[in-house]
Amino acid sequence: MSLKLSFLGGAGTVTGSKYLVEAENHKLLVDCGLFQGFKELRLKNWAPFPVQPRSIDAVLLTHAHLDHTGYLPLLVKNGFSGPVFCSESTADFCGILLPDSGHLQEKDAEFANRHGFSKHKPALPLYTLEDAERSLRQIKPISFTQTHQLPGGASAIFNRAGHILGAASIELDWSRIKIVFSGDLGRYDDATMVDPSPIERADYLIVESTYGNRRHDKRDPEDALAEIIEQTVERGGTVVIPSFTVGRAQSLMFHLHRLKTANRLPNVPVFLDSPMAIDASEIFCRHMSDHKLDERDCRLSCSVAKYVRSVEESKALTANPMPKVIISASGMATGGRVLHHLKRYAPDPKNTILFAGFQAGGTRGAAMVAGADSIRMHGEIVPVRAQVKNLDMLSGHADADEIIKWLKGFEAPPRRTFVTHGEPVASAALRDRIEAELGWACIVPDHGQQVDLS
Repeated sequence: MSLKLSFLGGAGTVTGSKYLVEAENHKLLVDCGLFQGFKELRLKNWAPFPVQPRSIDAVLLTHAHLDHTGYLPLLVKNGFSGPVFCSESTADFCGILLPDSGHLQEKDAEFANRHGFSKHKPALPLYTLEDAERSLRQIKPISFTQTHQLPGGASAIFNRAGHILGAASIELDWSRIKIVFSGDLGRYDDATMVDPSPIERADYLIVESTYGNRRHDKRDPEDALAEIIEQTVERGGTVVIPSFTVGRAQSLMFHLHRLKTANRLPNVPVFLDSPMAIDASEIFCRHMSDHKLDERDCRLSCSVAKYVRSVEESKALTANPMPKVIISASGMATGGRVLHHLKRYAPDPKNTILFAGFQAGGTRGAAMVAGADSIRMHGEIVPVRAQVKNLDMLSGHADADEIIKWLKGFEAPPRRTFVTHGEPVASAALRDRIEAELGWACIVPDHGQQVDLS
C-alpha cells in the first residue's frame, strides 16, 4: 500500500500546521491550523485547500491553539464531514476558541467596513461564528494512551505532550508504518504542566522546532515577574501582559498567586480581561489529571485575578489610571481586547508591555519585542514608548535542549525525521543539531512538499 505525507502548513513557518497522510483512497489530516503573522502567510488561509475537504476521512488534533485548529471551521464549511479526534481537554478548549475566532473575524470585517480601511469592498470574514459552532459537532474526544481505530484501517495513540492542557503527541500506525507527530512539546519540570511523555519507536517522525535554535532563560520566572511589576508600579505604571488564553494565562496566574502569597508583589490588583481565558481557567480546574496542580491550588491560582467579562468593564479598566496588572488576549497582540489596552498604555513610558513566550514573525508582538517604535492597530499608528519585555522562560514550548532530550527517548533512530513548525533559522539549527548529536537522517520540508513513506 502506498503511503504519502504532505506538508500543507507548519513547514518553513511556525504557524498553520497541517499534515496530510494518504493511503490508497483514504486521507487523514493531522492538525488543521490557521496561518498567522506575515500577510503572505495569512493569505494562504484564503487559498483553495490542496485537496477536496470532502475527501478527507478524519482530522486528528494535537492541541487546541488556533495555529493547530483554527482552519477547522473553514474545512467543514467547504465540505469536510468526518470525525475530528482529540483529547477531552482539547475538545473543551475548541468549544471556546473556535467560536471566538469566528466571532472575532466577523467583528474585524465589520470594523474594517465601518471605518473603510480594508482594501476589500466589502471585507468578509474567513468564516463566521455559526461556521465555527457547526464544526464543533464533528469533534470526538478520545482518551490518552489507548489505541483508537481510524477510518481506512489506521490507528492512533495520543500521548501527553505537556505544552498546554490536553496537548498530545500522536503515534499514527497505518499500513504497518508508524508515523509520530510531536505536536508542540512542553517543558520539563514545568510548574503546572506534565512532562512530555517519551515515545520509544517511529518509522518516521515529524518534530516541532519553535525554539530549535534557542535555550530558555534559566532565571526563576517569579523573580523576573516580581522585578518587572515592582519597577513598573514604582513609576506609577501599569503592566499589560498579552497572553494566550489557553495555557499561558493559567500559568501566569499560578506564578502571580505564589508571589502574592509570599508577599513579593506590590499591593496592586491583577485583572484577567478575557472572557475566553476565564472560561479556559474553569476548564483547567475541571481536568485535574492533565496538569500538576491539586484542586485547591488550581482554584486559588485562578482566583488571584479579578475577572473582567463585559465590554463596559474592559473599557473602564482601560480608562483607569491606577497601577495594575492586566492579563489579556491575544498572546502575540494579533487581536482581541489587548489591542485596546495597548492603544492606551503603549504610548506612556511609565508602563510595561510584558510578553510571555514566542512571538511569530509578522505579529505585533514580534515587532514590539524587536524594538518597533510604533505599531498599527485598527487603521491607526500607535507609538510604543512603554518598556517592552519578553520572558521566554514562561513559554510553554520546549527549548532546543528539551527537544533533544525528548528525541533521546526513542530506542532507535527513525528512518527519517522531518523538522517542522519553526521559522527557517530555527528549523535548520535543530536539523543540524539532530544530525550532529544523534546521527539521524533529518530534513526540513518545504511547504506543499509530498514524500512517499511506503
